[in-house]
Amino acid sequence: MNLPLQGIRVLAIEQFGAGPYGSMYLADFGAEVIKIESRESGGDPARQTGAMVLAEDDSAYFQALNLNKKSVTLNLKSDEGKALFHELVKTADVVWNNLRGNQPARLGLDYASLKAVKKDIVCTHISAYGRDNNRADWPGYDYLMQSECGFLELTGEPESPPTRFGLSIIDFMTGTVAAMGCLAALIGRAKYGGRDVDVSLFDVALHQLTYPGTWYMNHGIRTERLPRGSHPSQTPVQLLKTADSWIFVMCMTDKFWHLLIDIIEHPQLAQDPRFATMRDRAKNRDALTPILDEILKRDVTANWLAKLQTHIPVSPVYDLPAALDNPFVEQVQMRAELAHRGDELRVLRNPIRFDQERLATSPGPGLGAHNQQLLGEELGLANQLEDLKRRGII
Repeated sequence: MNLPLQGIRVLAIEQFGAGPYGSMYLADFGAEVIKIESRESGGDPARQTGAMVLAEDDSAYFQALNLNKKSVTLNLKSDEGKALFHELVKTADVVWNNLRGNQPARLGLDYASLKAVKKDIVCTHISAYGRDNNRADWPGYDYLMQSECGFLELTGEPESPPTRFGLSIIDFMTGTVAAMGCLAALIGRAKYGGRDVDVSLFDVALHQLTYPGTWYMNHGIRTERLPRGSHPSQTPVQLLKTADSWIFVMCMTDKFWHLLIDIIEHPQLAQDPRFATMRDRAKNRDALTPILDEILKRDVTANWLAKLQTHIPVSPVYDLPAALDNPFVEQVQMRAELAHRGDELRVLRNPIRFDQERLATSPGPGLGAHNQQLLGEELGLANQLEDLKRRGII
């Protein structure tokens, strides 16, 4: 496949989630993403993170976020390491990092520091709170953004404590937004030259408030947690009970509401004035929920899905194993099996297709796995690598 970012080189100083997730998209699209890591610190801490460590410099957590990349070890705090980094910058299109906001300038990773090395370099920065405010030196992670930006208060049952998302959704959204900003800068580079691209976890989390945020800012409407994961204004859009489990029903329009009550064979609900319109149903959600529960509890989830699917938006509620073992996942080829360190590594594939084809996937790199190729062969240091390693430069 002719990938759209072939020929683009990205130098990534990144760790954990947001940065690696975003740069993995660039790698999947064909960019040569080179992780610049510190051997002294063990490289990206993700290499030792999570429940399953695969090797001294590898983990399942690391593999989930670093497919299709390369790795070079450099000590960016040493003069020699920085000089070698600049040699790589001359060959690169993007310098990418997700460091604390005050670190890129200190380490010379911003455009002001690198434009003399490569005039049209695109410097993409992911930080917790940004690089130009009084929180620039604050550390920060996904869960903190969910907390401060209102996500925890919007999630869970009304009587439960504030609840975080089950996944690091702000990390993943921020990485994706950063990749989009980086690509925009690359498209405009021929006309405008190099630049800094800044994205912060906080800004992205706040931006995700979307319509509840707009409702509050303009009309003072405070969106509250509702039972059963219900939509704040459309009903029934929520969890409902069946004889053996749960289903999630999404009647986002009146059309789907009328289809639902026809399929469950209770058309009389259309005549009930409490449920006549979407606004009425939202107002009387607490009355409607037990009625629908009572009807749906007369049969099991599988049978209801067979009747409802293709007619209205509805899904089963799966745990993690069921979600991944779902036959539909295999049908759409979202999983891949890769040979890795003498074993098989199962991974999730990129959700974007080009020309109806899934993108190729290779395992994430070992720490410094590409020193020989990139430093030894490309920079002509093959005879010096052992000495550089001994002295802590690589």
